[in-house]
Amino acid sequence: MDKDLKQENFEKSVKNMLELLGEDPNREGLLKTPNRVFKAYEFMTSGYSQDPKIVLNDALFESSNNEMVLIKDIEFYSLCEHHLLPIIGRAHVAYIPNGKVVGLSKIPRMVNIFARRLQIQEQMTEQIAQAIQEVIKPKGVGVVLQARHMCVEMRGVEKINSTTTTSALRGSFISDSRTRKEFFSLINSPRDSRF
Repeated sequence: MDKDLKQENFEKSVKNMLELLGEDPNREGLLKTPNRVFKAYEFMTSGYSQDPKIVLNDALFESSNNEMVLIKDIEFYSLCEHHLLPIIGRAHVAYIPNGKVVGLSKIPRMVNIFARRLQIQEQMTEQIAQAIQEVIKPKGVGVVLQARHMCVEMRGVEKINSTTTTSALRGSFISDSRTRKEFFSLINSPRDSRF
C-alpha cells in the first residue's frame, strides 16, 4: 500500500475511533488529531522498516579486547502490543568480545529499532540478545530491560511505580558465574552524577 493511501486509511480509522468514543472529530481541538496520530504512530513504529542486524554489521571492528563491554541505562519507549499503550524503560546491554567490537552508538540504535515495534518486553529482551549474538558473535551476551508499563499503571490493576525486569543471557553470561555476577553488579551500581 502506498504511503498516501496508508495515511488516508489510518486517519479515517482515528476519526472513526473518536466518533465511537463519543467525540466530535470536527471540533477545533480534534480537527488535526487524525493526522497527528498518524505521524506519531509512524514514528513510534518505525522499527518495522529498519533491520537491526544491518545497523550492527555497519560498524564491526577487529579488537583484541576480551573484557566486558557494557552500555547501561539506554532509555527506550515502546508500545505494548496488547493495548497500544506506552512502555517506558531502560536497557542494559553487555557482551564479551570475541575478536570484534561494535561501534558504541550502534547498540542504542539497535535497541530503538526493536522498541519502535509493537512489543512485549520479554520478546524485546530476547530479540536484542539474539541480534548481538548473531552479528557480533561474542563469547557472551547479557541484556536486562527494566520498564514501566502504562497498561499496568493506567488501567487494569492501576499499580503505579511497578517495574518489570527481564533478562536474556547467552554464552559466558550463563556458563561463568563470575561474568554474570560482574554484569549484574555493574548494572545495579549507582549512576555517577557526572554523566
